[in-house]
Amino acid sequence: MLAYIVRRLLYAIPILIGVNLLTFALFFVVNTPDDMARMQLGVKRVTPEAIQKWKAERGYDKPLFVNGKAGGVGVVTETIFFEKSARMFAGDFGRAEDGRDIAREIRARMVPSLAIALPTFVLGLFVTVSFALLLAFFRATALDFWGVVLCVAMMSISGLFYIIGGQYLFAKIFRLVPISGFGGGLDAMRFLLLPVLIGVVSGIGSSTRWYRTIFLEEINKDYVRTARAKGLKETAVMFGHVLRNALIPILTGVVVVIPLLFMGSLLTESFFGIPGLGSYTIDAINAQDFAVVRAMVFIGSVLYIVGLILTDISYTLVDPRIRFN
Repeated sequence: MLAYIVRRLLYAIPILIGVNLLTFALFFVVNTPDDMARMQLGVKRVTPEAIQKWKAERGYDKPLFVNGKAGGVGVVTETIFFEKSARMFAGDFGRAEDGRDIAREIRARMVPSLAIALPTFVLGLFVTVSFALLLAFFRATALDFWGVVLCVAMMSISGLFYIIGGQYLFAKIFRLVPISGFGGGLDAMRFLLLPVLIGVVSGIGSSTRWYRTIFLEEINKDYVRTARAKGLKETAVMFGHVLRNALIPILTGVVVVIPLLFMGSLLTESFFGIPGLGSYTIDAINAQDFAVVRAMVFIGSVLYIVGLILTDISYTLVDPRIRFN
C-alpha cells in the first residue's frame, strides 16, 4: 500500500507541472502582462510609462522563462514563471493586487468555507443515502414513484432559487436567521444554519437518484437472491449486503469531493456574504486579480489529485478483494 501511495504521488508531480504550465500560458502568454496592466489601470489610453511602472511594481517586467541578462541561477529564478508559478509548489502564492498575502488570506478564509462545506457534506450524504435506500426498499410502489418525481422536480430547479427563496422565506418573512453575514464563535451558527440547509436540500434530487440507481443494480445481483433464499429479512439484505457492496461506486463520487470542500461554494458564500474561499475567488475574478485566481486554480488541482488518491485508498477499506502492490 505504501509503495502504491508513493507511486501515485510521483505520478501527480508531472500532472501538477502540466497544470501549472497551462495556467501560466493562459495568464501570461494568451493574456500578456501588458494586457493585464491595461485592464488594471482601467483607462482607454494608457501611456507606455504607466504600463512599465505597473509591471515593475508587481514583478511583471521580467522575461517569461529565461532571463539572459541575469547570471548564474538568476537566469531561471529571475523570471515571471519562477516568481509567479514555480513558487506555488512551495506554498508561496505571492501577494494580491491590494498587497495582502494570498497564503494568509487562504488560511483565514478556509475556516468559514469548511464551516459550511463539512456540515453540508455530512448531512447531505446521510439524507440522500437514507432517502435512496428508502426508495429502493419500497421499489415499484407509489412511494418510489412519487419519490423519483420529487427528485426530478428538485433537480430541475436552479440552485439560485433555493438560495433566494430560502433567504426570502426564513430570513425576511419568518426572521428566523440573518439574511447574510458571518460571525465568530457560537454566533456563527445563526449565519450557517440557512446556507447548510439550502446546500443539503439543493443536492437531494440528483444525489438521491444516483444512489437509488446504484442500489437497484445491486438488488438484482445473484448474491442478493442468495441472501434472500437463506431466509434473511429484507432490511438485513439492504443494510448488510446491498449498502455495503454499493459503497465502492458511492465512494468514487464522495471521497474525491472531500478535498474540494476546502475550496468553498462560489454561489452560497457570495449570496450569504460569508468570507470564505468561494467568495474570495469570485471577488478576485470581478477585480481581475490574476494572482489570486492563479493560486486558487493551483490549489484546486492539488486537492483534486489528493481526492483521487484518497478514493483509490478507500476502495481497500470496503472491498478486501482490492489490493495494491
